[in-house]
Amino acid sequence: MKISVIGTGYVGLVTGTCLAETGNEVVCVDIDEQKVQKMRDGEVPIYEPHLDVLFERNIKANRLQFTTSLEDGLNHGEIIFLALPTPEDEDGSADLSYVLGVSDEIGKIISDYKVIVDKSTVPVGTAEKVYAAISKNAKCSFDVVSNPEFLREGFAVDDFLKPERIVIGSSSERATELMEKLYKPYVRSGNPIIIMDEKSAELTKYAANSFLATKITFMNEIANYCEKVGADVDKVRRGMGTDSRIGKRFLFPGIGYGGSCFPKDVKALHKSGKDDHYDFKILESVIEVNKNQKVVLVPKIVDYFDNNLTGRTFAIWGLAFKPETDDIREAPALDIIDSLLSRGAKIKAFDPEAMENVSRKYESKITFCNSMYEVLDGSDALVICTEWSIFRTPDFKKIKNDLTNPVIFDGRNLYDLKDMEKEKISYFSIGRKNIKL
Repeated sequence: MKISVIGTGYVGLVTGTCLAETGNEVVCVDIDEQKVQKMRDGEVPIYEPHLDVLFERNIKANRLQFTTSLEDGLNHGEIIFLALPTPEDEDGSADLSYVLGVSDEIGKIISDYKVIVDKSTVPVGTAEKVYAAISKNAKCSFDVVSNPEFLREGFAVDDFLKPERIVIGSSSERATELMEKLYKPYVRSGNPIIIMDEKSAELTKYAANSFLATKITFMNEIANYCEKVGADVDKVRRGMGTDSRIGKRFLFPGIGYGGSCFPKDVKALHKSGKDDHYDFKILESVIEVNKNQKVVLVPKIVDYFDNNLTGRTFAIWGLAFKPETDDIREAPALDIIDSLLSRGAKIKAFDPEAMENVSRKYESKITFCNSMYEVLDGSDALVICTEWSIFRTPDFKKIKNDLTNPVIFDGRNLYDLKDMEKEKISYFSIGRKNIKL
């Protein structure tokens, strides 16, 4: 099939590459000429495990092409994916200006039947707005479909090629048949393609992400309470997670959620509720708790150093909002860094993938190091913000010897309390007893 993808951000590039992988002819459109040229030259603009292999293979096979011409993209594809940014507006709502702006241009260009697919995460009712925007100028028939993505950063290629489910919101039999044909190779193991109306499909994505954010936030609240009463959140988590009604996933406490989806989607659903005179009280609490959770380590740090961080140097392990990505959007590490800097501290940081993105934000305000151990030299404490695998089994003797003070503030509960006591390292984590030596 001939497919076009408008927008080559995280979702658009993964979508286009993975669709090409099953033999489709894909043209990706982006307005950034420099980025398009780099992609033509085989350079992947984002870090995502396994994407580079598929990207290179499909470019060589001429199944994956890139252009800055919206007209060329629309003329090529029978199915047109809109994978455009829907950034958070000042009031928390999703900014649809990119989606609706392109939709307006689509109506001026298309001359034969197209299926326009909302792949971006958009509020309920967006398909109707897209249809109206295209209809103003279109002189041919077309359909608008909602097809939300459920891609986890760090696992996006596997999630696309082996989806748990595919949600298609469509009121058109013709469009539905084309979408089912497109996705059939990805569900050969029997996972469902779920057909529903457009509004239900739009809400499904927001509801799923908001529920997972709520689950994370609830566990963080339990962890904070564990510290108050002397309980151990790891034991509570295991006791809860073995209940099949609850499940083991998303019960790990930490310093809050971040990324491009959970923060934005929770706020957007909360704002949509307000616009429709419905108050999502749970989501309001989730937003507030997560905001506070991002800096829950800071009071522990301040207390340990007797309320004076001026001139202290802190080693940071992990800058991305989660492992296996270079995405720093809403990353808790940034909140912690800002808080420490505001108190007169200095920062030395290491992350396997995200340092370049963070350097654009802080420039010379923090020092970036080439290894996880280099940041320790001369630092007063280690702060862990992202649970990269390489941080899970470190050389504790080296940590103890290189730090000015043998103390770790762990925002991801990577280490066993008994091990820390044995290593004689002061250790502060989330929802467990503090070890102060």
